[in-house]
Amino acid sequence: MTSFKPTKIQTYPRLGEKVTQDTLYWKNYKTPVQIKEFGAITKIDVSPLPPYNYAITASTRIHIYGRYSQEPVKNFSRFKDTAYCGTYRCDGQLLVAGSEDASVRLFDVSGRVALRQFSGHTMYVCVSCLVCYNLLSCTHSYINPVRCAPVPGLYRTASFEDYVRCGTTSKLNPDLFITGSYDHTVKVFDARTERGVMTMDHGQPVESVLLFPSEGLLVSAGGRYLKVWDMLKGGQQLVSLKNHHKTVTCLCLSSSGQRLLSGSLDRHVKVYSTTTYKVVHSFDYASSILSVALAPDDEAVIVGMTNGVLSVKHKKHPEESVPAAGKRRRPAYRFLVKGKNYVPKQDDLLVSKPVKAHLRKYDKQLKSFQVSKALDTVLEVRGPSVWSSSWPWARDGFTSEKAIAYDDVKSRGDLCNALAGREEKSLSLLLSFLIRHVVDPRFAPVLVNVAEIILDIYVRVVGQSAVIDRQVVKLQELIEKEIDYQEELVEVLGMMDTLFATMTVRKEAAAPDRASAALEPVGQRDQLEAA
Repeated sequence: MTSFKPTKIQTYPRLGEKVTQDTLYWKNYKTPVQIKEFGAITKIDVSPLPPYNYAITASTRIHIYGRYSQEPVKNFSRFKDTAYCGTYRCDGQLLVAGSEDASVRLFDVSGRVALRQFSGHTMYVCVSCLVCYNLLSCTHSYINPVRCAPVPGLYRTASFEDYVRCGTTSKLNPDLFITGSYDHTVKVFDARTERGVMTMDHGQPVESVLLFPSEGLLVSAGGRYLKVWDMLKGGQQLVSLKNHHKTVTCLCLSSSGQRLLSGSLDRHVKVYSTTTYKVVHSFDYASSILSVALAPDDEAVIVGMTNGVLSVKHKKHPEESVPAAGKRRRPAYRFLVKGKNYVPKQDDLLVSKPVKAHLRKYDKQLKSFQVSKALDTVLEVRGPSVWSSSWPWARDGFTSEKAIAYDDVKSRGDLCNALAGREEKSLSLLLSFLIRHVVDPRFAPVLVNVAEIILDIYVRVVGQSAVIDRQVVKLQELIEKEIDYQEELVEVLGMMDTLFATMTVRKEAAAPDRASAALEPVGQRDQLEAA
């Protein structure tokens, strides 16, 4: 008597993104550490000097976290209202932040109380930044005016037609700063003049601006667009990118400057190459993204979201990337009783025990000819299994192999019995599976046969269940659409065959013509010689 052969699963190449160096690089991060803040995280700024702490602006607080700490090492909480845009100075010693109470505060990182407080705006200040060494504070109000003030007092003002939402300063020239406004413009200001020296039209309300380290290129984000401007050519637009589904809210550069990161309300962080401006990688998050930052040497990807969750992904070190060695197994009894230093001899005979094969639950049911129960078991399983002996199945977005050996059931003649006598719930589950995968070329040979049998069996009960009726109609529309699609493909294939055949005839006709043309002068010369 032959033994029962369990169902064999045939694997297919996994369909997915192409593995590149960028994929390997950006996936080499640990599981993210999530920290809950008091409100939406509107700004993340990393200190430019060791130990590279990062400041998080959320609600009425600014928290400073250490490189690997999950608790803040310092708090600045003496804001009467919501704080905005906590930003370090280039030496990492001072930090400036705006507030909804129309004031700007300057903090010493080693202290707690604000060193100075600036006033002069009529509405809340959402952007503030410090220019290196000369302590110039550029504060951008959420309504028209933009004011530039050295620490002693206020001295420059510029106006906009709408709210100013973002800004940045030049590190090479302390007198230059750039603003982005909801009037769709990006303006470059010189603190020594009363007006802007350069204006660029983004075409959408501007949410973020970013200068490249060389300061020859400027990136603006607004709406679903990222636009790159050449500052050396008077603000000429180089490229416009549209890879997000919702508004882009934040930008940052990698440590090498070769990769540009953008965060959006669509819960994605896109990584672009700064040479081709194509997306090379993408991160997914649970909520809309308001701020993103990279630690020096790309040691950590820090993302702030609208739900107040701070996500920190640390890079794996080389020793952590190598899988840990498995747990050491205890020696078998037959070796343990002979001592630790026992070495088998050459003439020793090793008697091995037969390994017992453990069958899956659906294989046990198939072995006992319970084909209908085996089918139900497979449809309810969420882990790795088999749906047929020749193809895998993806469910709930995770690639898994769903199973029952249809070839075995068909060979026994039990396929009709396995599909018959089903209640509404199990039949609905089976129809849902067919709707998902009946048009997949890999699975169609098996599933089309299954669909035909189900329709033949249950055609008499159509109209008794609204759920089943909707699924049958959806399955019919799906198959009709696939048939139309296949007919169009056949028509296109016929057109291509005609074109290829025409090109082949032309090439064959052209070859004799060239040969005759080459021989013609020889024939004329012979005639002349004979005359």
